[in-house]
Amino acid sequence: MAEEYAGIPLADVLRAANELVSAGLIKDYALGGALAAIYYTEPFTTYDADIIFVATDTTAGMPAIYSHLQSKGWRVEREHLLIKDFPVQFLAASGLTEEAVREAKAIQFEGVPAKVFRPEYIIAIAANVGRHKDFARIEQLMSQTKIDNAWLDDILRRYNLKLPNK
Repeated sequence: MAEEYAGIPLADVLRAANELVSAGLIKDYALGGALAAIYYTEPFTTYDADIIFVATDTTAGMPAIYSHLQSKGWRVEREHLLIKDFPVQFLAASGLTEEAVREAKAIQFEGVPAKVFRPEYIIAIAANVGRHKDFARIEQLMSQTKIDNAWLDDILRRYNLKLPNK
């Protein structure tokens, strides 16, 4: 898996997310978006990492996350935090994405424990967002990954989503 992320400081990103959990700033998180899809498919170009997090009941929200990571040397550029010049978005989970975090697959990346969205959730989220690149991601995941179709159908039904061409 590491070779797919060459040049991306993913271990640093995941360590930082783990620190946010330890500090009580977030309850849980998972890697989502394109980097999550790359975990299951052939690599493709992506320009940022998406960390989807579940807020704690006492969280101070995004300002606390930004402040904590800036104190660790991260820089802010528009909606991204930068680590080693690589952009990372921290996105609060709700509904479908919160379920995706709860159901995420536990992994180890370069010795760092983490979680990554399961392909069924990546597909459902892509169907919900509905951009051209999301439909391409759905097609890639469906053709390159073993999908639990019953689980995917259940997710799609519960969130009233449809796959393209279905």
